[in-house]
Amino acid sequence: MSRLTHVTAGPYAPPAARRELVATSADGARLHVEVHGEDGAPAVVLAHGWTCSTAFWAAQIRALSTEHRVIAYDQRGHGRSPAGAVSGYGTAALADDLVAVLGATLAPGEKAVVAGHSMGGMTVMAAAARPEFAEHAAAALLCSTGSGRLVAESQVLPWRAGRARTRVTGAVLGSRAPLGPVTPVARKVLKYATMGPGSAPDKVEACARIVHACPTPVRHAWSGVLASLDLDAQLAALTVPTAVLGGKSDRLTPIVHARGLAAALPNCVGLTELTGVGHMSPIEAPEAVTAALRELAAAYVGRSHVNEPAKEKTL
Repeated sequence: MSRLTHVTAGPYAPPAARRELVATSADGARLHVEVHGEDGAPAVVLAHGWTCSTAFWAAQIRALSTEHRVIAYDQRGHGRSPAGAVSGYGTAALADDLVAVLGATLAPGEKAVVAGHSMGGMTVMAAAARPEFAEHAAAALLCSTGSGRLVAESQVLPWRAGRARTRVTGAVLGSRAPLGPVTPVARKVLKYATMGPGSAPDKVEACARIVHACPTPVRHAWSGVLASLDLDAQLAALTVPTAVLGGKSDRLTPIVHARGLAAALPNCVGLTELTGVGHMSPIEAPEAVTAALRELAAAYVGRSHVNEPAKEKTL
Protein backbone atom coordinates (compact mmCIF):
# COMPACT_ATOMS: atom_id res chain seq x y z
CA MET A 1 0.00 0.00 0.00
CA SER A 2 1.13 3.56 -0.59
CA ARG A 3 1.44 6.19 2.11
CA LEU A 4 -1.80 7.75 0.88
CA THR A 5 -3.94 4.73 1.74
CA HIS A 6 -3.23 4.38 5.45
CA VAL A 7 -1.45 5.87 8.42
CA THR A 8 2.08 4.58 8.94
CA ALA A 9 2.45 4.71 12.72
CA GLY A 10 0.39 3.94 15.79
CA PRO A 11 -2.30 1.33 16.49
CA TYR A 12 -4.11 1.96 13.19
CA ALA A 13 -1.09 1.40 10.96
CA PRO A 14 -1.60 -2.01 9.31
CA PRO A 15 0.87 -4.68 10.44
CA ALA A 16 2.78 -6.73 7.90
CA ALA A 17 1.06 -9.95 6.94
CA ARG A 18 2.73 -13.29 7.55
CA ARG A 19 1.76 -14.17 4.01
CA GLU A 20 -0.31 -12.77 1.16
CA LEU A 21 -2.22 -14.57 -1.57
CA VAL A 22 -4.77 -14.03 -4.30
CA ALA A 23 -8.19 -15.68 -4.15
CA THR A 24 -10.10 -16.02 -7.42
CA SER A 25 -13.84 -15.46 -7.31
CA ALA A 26 -16.51 -17.19 -9.40
CA ASP A 27 -16.33 -14.63 -12.22
CA GLY A 28 -12.53 -14.54 -12.24
CA ALA A 29 -12.17 -11.47 -10.02
CA ARG A 30 -8.89 -11.52 -8.13
CA LEU A 31 -8.94 -10.65 -4.44
CA HIS A 32 -5.99 -9.58 -2.32
CA VAL A 33 -5.87 -11.67 0.88
CA GLU A 34 -3.66 -11.33 3.95
CA VAL A 35 -3.00 -13.99 6.59
CA HIS A 36 -1.72 -12.93 10.01
CA GLY A 37 -0.77 -15.23 12.89
CA GLU A 38 0.25 -18.86 12.96
CA ASP A 39 -1.17 -21.83 11.09
CA GLY A 40 -3.38 -23.98 13.27
CA ALA A 41 -4.52 -21.12 15.50
CA PRO A 42 -8.28 -20.42 15.76
CA ALA A 43 -9.28 -18.61 12.57
CA VAL A 44 -11.03 -15.25 12.22
CA VAL A 45 -12.02 -13.92 8.77
CA LEU A 46 -12.59 -10.17 8.36
CA ALA A 47 -14.60 -8.46 5.60
CA HIS A 48 -14.33 -4.66 5.51
CA GLY A 49 -16.95 -2.14 4.46
CA TRP A 50 -17.67 0.25 1.61
CA THR A 51 -14.69 2.47 0.65
CA CYS A 52 -12.37 0.72 3.11
CA SER A 53 -9.61 -1.92 2.89
CA THR A 54 -7.76 -4.47 5.03
CA ALA A 55 -6.08 -1.50 6.74
CA PHE A 56 -9.41 -0.77 8.43
CA TRP A 57 -8.90 -3.86 10.64
CA ALA A 58 -5.37 -2.96 11.74
CA ALA A 59 -6.18 -2.75 15.46
CA GLN A 60 -8.05 -6.08 15.45
CA ILE A 61 -5.33 -7.82 13.42
CA ARG A 62 -2.61 -6.59 15.74
CA ALA A 63 -4.52 -7.61 18.89
CA LEU A 64 -5.80 -10.98 17.71
CA SER A 65 -2.93 -12.37 15.64
CA THR A 66 -0.83 -13.31 18.68
CA GLU A 67 -3.29 -16.12 19.44
CA HIS A 68 -5.43 -16.38 16.30
CA ARG A 69 -4.97 -16.77 12.57
CA VAL A 70 -6.53 -13.60 11.18
CA ILE A 71 -7.53 -13.55 7.52
CA ALA A 72 -8.45 -10.21 5.95
CA TYR A 73 -9.18 -9.42 2.33
CA ASP A 74 -9.85 -6.41 0.13
CA GLN A 75 -13.35 -6.34 -1.35
CA ARG A 76 -13.27 -6.11 -5.14
CA GLY A 77 -12.24 -2.66 -6.28
CA HIS A 78 -10.92 -1.75 -2.83
CA GLY A 79 -7.35 -1.75 -1.55
CA ARG A 80 -5.24 -4.10 -3.66
CA SER A 81 -8.14 -6.00 -5.24
CA PRO A 82 -8.66 -4.87 -8.88
CA ALA A 83 -11.94 -3.18 -9.72
CA GLY A 84 -12.85 -5.49 -12.61
CA ALA A 85 -16.16 -4.86 -14.38
CA VAL A 86 -18.22 -2.64 -12.09
CA SER A 87 -21.34 -3.75 -13.99
CA GLY A 88 -21.00 -7.06 -12.15
CA TYR A 89 -21.07 -5.53 -8.67
CA GLY A 90 -23.87 -6.80 -6.46
CA THR A 91 -24.68 -8.89 -3.42
CA ALA A 92 -24.08 -12.12 -5.36
CA ALA A 93 -20.55 -10.91 -6.12
CA LEU A 94 -20.01 -10.11 -2.44
CA ALA A 95 -21.04 -13.65 -1.53
CA ASP A 96 -18.92 -15.16 -4.31
CA ASP A 97 -15.88 -13.26 -3.11
CA LEU A 98 -16.27 -14.25 0.53
CA VAL A 99 -16.67 -17.96 -0.21
CA ALA A 100 -13.64 -17.74 -2.55
CA VAL A 101 -11.57 -16.34 0.32
CA LEU A 102 -12.82 -19.02 2.71
CA GLY A 103 -11.92 -21.74 0.21
CA ALA A 104 -8.48 -20.28 -0.46
CA THR A 105 -7.45 -19.89 3.18
CA LEU A 106 -9.20 -22.60 5.21
CA ALA A 107 -8.79 -26.36 5.03
CA PRO A 108 -11.84 -28.43 4.03
CA GLY A 109 -14.26 -28.36 6.94
CA GLU A 110 -12.15 -25.91 8.96
CA LYS A 111 -14.26 -23.45 10.92
CA ALA A 112 -13.74 -19.75 11.59
CA VAL A 113 -15.45 -16.71 13.03
CA VAL A 114 -16.56 -14.67 10.02
CA ALA A 115 -16.96 -10.96 10.73
CA GLY A 116 -18.07 -8.07 8.59
CA HIS A 117 -18.24 -4.33 9.09
CA SER A 118 -20.84 -2.31 7.14
CA MET A 119 -20.76 -3.70 3.56
CA GLY A 120 -18.69 -6.54 5.00
CA GLY A 121 -21.59 -7.43 7.27
CA MET A 122 -23.85 -7.37 4.24
CA THR A 123 -21.36 -9.73 2.60
CA VAL A 124 -21.78 -12.18 5.49
CA MET A 125 -25.56 -12.01 5.13
CA ALA A 126 -25.39 -12.41 1.36
CA ALA A 127 -23.28 -15.56 1.71
CA ALA A 128 -25.24 -17.12 4.57
CA ALA A 129 -27.14 -19.64 2.45
CA ARG A 130 -24.08 -20.78 0.49
CA PRO A 131 -22.88 -24.31 1.32
CA GLU A 132 -19.29 -23.05 1.38
CA PHE A 133 -20.25 -20.59 4.11
CA ALA A 134 -21.91 -23.35 6.13
CA GLU A 135 -18.78 -25.47 5.74
CA HIS A 136 -16.49 -22.85 7.22
CA ALA A 137 -18.48 -20.47 9.46
CA ALA A 138 -18.63 -21.39 13.15
CA ALA A 139 -20.00 -18.01 14.21
CA ALA A 140 -20.40 -14.50 12.85
CA LEU A 141 -20.14 -10.87 13.90
CA LEU A 142 -22.26 -8.21 12.19
CA CYS A 143 -20.69 -4.86 12.94
CA SER A 144 -22.29 -1.46 12.15
CA THR A 145 -24.41 -2.83 9.33
CA GLY A 146 -27.96 -3.42 8.11
CA SER A 147 -29.94 -5.65 5.78
CA GLY A 148 -31.91 -2.98 3.90
CA ARG A 149 -33.45 0.54 3.87
CA LEU A 150 -29.97 2.00 4.21
CA VAL A 151 -30.66 5.29 2.46
CA ALA A 152 -34.11 5.77 4.01
CA GLU A 153 -32.80 5.19 7.54
CA SER A 154 -29.56 7.16 7.15
CA GLN A 155 -29.22 10.22 9.36
CA VAL A 156 -26.27 11.79 7.57
CA LEU A 157 -28.55 14.70 6.71
CA PRO A 158 -30.11 16.25 9.84
CA TRP A 159 -33.58 16.39 8.31
CA ARG A 160 -36.87 14.80 9.21
CA ALA A 161 -37.24 11.31 7.75
CA GLY A 162 -39.14 11.25 4.47
CA ARG A 163 -38.87 11.29 0.69
CA ALA A 164 -36.84 14.48 0.49
CA ARG A 165 -34.20 13.27 2.93
CA THR A 166 -34.03 9.87 1.24
CA ARG A 167 -33.65 11.42 -2.22
CA VAL A 168 -30.92 13.87 -1.23
CA THR A 169 -29.09 11.31 0.93
CA GLY A 170 -29.00 8.92 -2.04
CA ALA A 171 -27.55 11.65 -4.23
CA VAL A 172 -24.88 12.53 -1.67
CA LEU A 173 -23.80 8.94 -0.97
CA GLY A 174 -23.90 8.07 -4.67
CA SER A 175 -21.98 11.11 -5.83
CA ARG A 176 -19.43 10.66 -8.62
CA ALA A 177 -17.35 13.56 -7.31
CA PRO A 178 -13.81 12.58 -6.28
CA LEU A 179 -13.08 12.95 -2.58
CA GLY A 180 -9.72 14.56 -3.25
CA PRO A 181 -6.83 14.85 -0.79
CA VAL A 182 -7.22 14.52 2.96
CA THR A 183 -7.56 18.12 4.14
CA PRO A 184 -8.78 19.62 7.43
CA VAL A 185 -12.20 20.21 5.84
CA ALA A 186 -12.31 16.65 4.52
CA ARG A 187 -11.54 15.31 7.98
CA LYS A 188 -14.38 17.34 9.50
CA VAL A 189 -16.86 16.15 6.89
CA LEU A 190 -15.85 12.52 7.28
CA LYS A 191 -15.96 12.73 11.07
CA TYR A 192 -19.44 14.24 11.03
CA ALA A 193 -20.84 11.71 8.56
CA THR A 194 -19.22 8.51 9.78
CA MET A 195 -17.84 8.85 13.31
CA GLY A 196 -18.90 9.77 16.83
CA PRO A 197 -18.47 13.41 17.91
CA GLY A 198 -15.74 12.51 20.41
CA SER A 199 -13.53 10.59 17.97
CA ALA A 200 -9.86 11.37 18.49
CA PRO A 201 -7.84 13.00 15.69
CA ASP A 202 -5.69 9.90 15.10
CA LYS A 203 -8.83 7.82 14.52
CA VAL A 204 -10.27 10.41 12.14
CA GLU A 205 -6.97 10.52 10.25
CA ALA A 206 -6.85 6.72 9.94
CA CYS A 207 -10.39 6.57 8.56
CA ALA A 208 -9.89 9.51 6.21
CA ARG A 209 -6.78 8.07 4.58
CA ILE A 210 -8.48 4.73 3.97
CA VAL A 211 -11.75 6.16 2.65
CA HIS A 212 -10.14 8.77 0.41
CA ALA A 213 -8.00 6.08 -1.22
CA CYS A 214 -11.06 4.27 -2.62
CA PRO A 215 -11.34 4.89 -6.39
CA THR A 216 -14.28 7.13 -7.29
CA PRO A 217 -15.85 4.72 -9.85
CA VAL A 218 -15.70 1.89 -7.31
CA ARG A 219 -17.23 4.04 -4.58
CA HIS A 220 -20.04 5.08 -6.91
CA ALA A 221 -20.74 1.58 -8.24
CA TRP A 222 -21.03 0.05 -4.78
CA SER A 223 -23.20 2.95 -3.57
CA GLY A 224 -25.82 1.89 -6.10
CA VAL A 225 -25.78 -1.67 -4.76
CA LEU A 226 -26.18 -0.45 -1.19
CA ALA A 227 -29.01 1.94 -2.10
CA SER A 228 -31.19 -0.93 -3.33
CA LEU A 229 -30.05 -3.48 -0.74
CA ASP A 230 -32.57 -6.05 0.51
CA LEU A 231 -31.00 -8.96 2.39
CA ASP A 232 -33.85 -9.84 4.75
CA ALA A 233 -34.28 -13.29 3.19
CA GLN A 234 -30.55 -13.99 3.38
CA LEU A 235 -30.48 -12.81 6.99
CA ALA A 236 -32.95 -15.56 7.85
CA ALA A 237 -30.43 -18.09 6.52
CA LEU A 238 -27.68 -16.87 8.87
CA THR A 239 -28.20 -19.62 11.42
CA VAL A 240 -24.75 -19.80 12.99
CA PRO A 241 -24.33 -18.08 16.38
CA THR A 242 -24.18 -14.41 15.48
CA ALA A 243 -23.34 -11.35 17.55
CA VAL A 244 -24.41 -7.84 16.54
CA LEU A 245 -22.56 -4.62 17.38
CA GLY A 246 -23.51 -1.04 16.58
CA GLY A 247 -22.70 2.53 17.56
CA LYS A 248 -25.42 4.66 19.10
CA SER A 249 -24.05 7.72 17.26
CA ASP A 250 -23.96 5.97 13.87
CA ARG A 251 -25.51 8.20 11.19
CA LEU A 252 -24.90 5.87 8.23
CA THR A 253 -26.45 2.73 9.73
CA PRO A 254 -28.26 4.01 12.83
CA ILE A 255 -28.64 1.72 15.83
CA VAL A 256 -32.16 0.78 14.68
CA HIS A 257 -30.44 -1.50 12.16
CA ALA A 258 -28.46 -3.36 14.82
CA ARG A 259 -31.58 -3.82 16.91
CA GLY A 260 -33.51 -5.07 13.92
CA LEU A 261 -30.80 -7.56 13.00
CA ALA A 262 -30.65 -8.88 16.56
CA ALA A 263 -34.42 -9.37 16.59
CA ALA A 264 -34.52 -11.07 13.18
CA LEU A 265 -31.50 -13.37 13.43
CA PRO A 266 -32.32 -17.04 14.01
CA ASN A 267 -29.45 -17.43 16.49
CA CYS A 268 -28.41 -14.08 17.94
CA VAL A 269 -25.96 -14.50 20.82
CA GLY A 270 -25.54 -10.86 21.76
CA LEU A 271 -26.33 -7.25 20.91
CA THR A 272 -23.76 -4.62 21.91
CA GLU A 273 -24.67 -0.93 21.67
CA LEU A 274 -21.69 1.40 21.93
CA THR A 275 -22.39 4.86 23.37
CA GLY A 276 -20.72 7.74 21.55
CA VAL A 277 -19.52 5.52 18.68
CA GLY A 278 -20.40 6.18 15.05
CA HIS A 279 -20.21 4.00 11.97
CA MET A 280 -16.47 3.26 12.03
CA SER A 281 -16.64 1.04 15.11
CA PRO A 282 -13.51 -1.12 14.50
CA ILE A 283 -11.42 2.07 14.57
CA GLU A 284 -13.54 4.11 16.99
CA ALA A 285 -13.97 1.29 19.54
CA PRO A 286 -11.22 -1.22 18.72
CA GLU A 287 -11.22 -2.90 22.12
CA ALA A 288 -14.96 -3.61 21.99
CA VAL A 289 -14.82 -5.07 18.49
CA THR A 290 -11.74 -7.14 19.30
CA ALA A 291 -13.38 -8.44 22.48
CA ALA A 292 -16.45 -9.53 20.54
CA LEU A 293 -14.30 -11.42 18.03
CA ARG A 294 -12.20 -13.00 20.76
CA GLU A 295 -15.30 -14.14 22.65
CA LEU A 296 -16.85 -15.72 19.56
CA ALA A 297 -13.62 -17.52 18.67
CA ALA A 298 -13.24 -18.86 22.21
CA ALA A 299 -16.84 -20.03 22.33
CA TYR A 300 -17.38 -21.52 18.90
CA VAL A 301 -14.27 -22.22 16.85
CA GLY A 302 -13.27 -25.87 16.85
CA ARG A 303 -15.97 -27.20 19.14
CA SER A 304 -19.69 -27.91 19.35
CA HIS A 305 -21.73 -25.81 21.73
CA VAL A 306 -25.28 -25.60 22.92
CA ASN A 307 -26.88 -22.39 21.63
CA GLU A 308 -26.97 -19.61 24.19
CA PRO A 309 -29.80 -17.13 24.63
CA ALA A 310 -29.26 -13.64 23.26
CA LYS A 311 -27.68 -11.13 25.59
CA GLU A 312 -27.88 -7.37 25.40
CA LYS A 313 -25.37 -4.90 26.72
CA THR A 314 -24.81 -1.20 26.39
CA LEU A 315 -21.36 0.34 26.64
